[in-house]
Amino acid sequence: MADKTELQYTAEHEWVLVDGDTATVGITAYAADKLGDVVFVELPEVGSALAAGTVVGEIESTKSVGELFAPIDGTVAEINDAVVDSPELVNSDPLGEGWLIKITFETLPALLSYAEYTAITGE
Repeated sequence: MADKTELQYTAEHEWVLVDGDTATVGITAYAADKLGDVVFVELPEVGSALAAGTVVGEIESTKSVGELFAPIDGTVAEINDAVVDSPELVNSDPLGEGWLIKITFETLPALLSYAEYTAITGE
């Protein structure tokens, strides 16, 4: 996966890696750390239409349940079955093997840079 400074971010603690018209989405290491040990991940179905800002999944940990938001408008192109089968990947490799969904899109909204995101989290 790309270096964290090359990714784009949302205020909902998700990262976005753009490759052509496809965006790979996951949660940040900051969010994974705050959630604690992830025990369950629910992702949208492939082919689902997504609207930016809407809840599209759930991440459950030993501490709490977090919602997964769509960072952009688009269609779910792929989900990471490995994370569904082994939710701990979200903790062990949130910016790599712990990615959650891939979305095909037409227009990419303005997202946060790494510097802007770390200003929000104080990291």
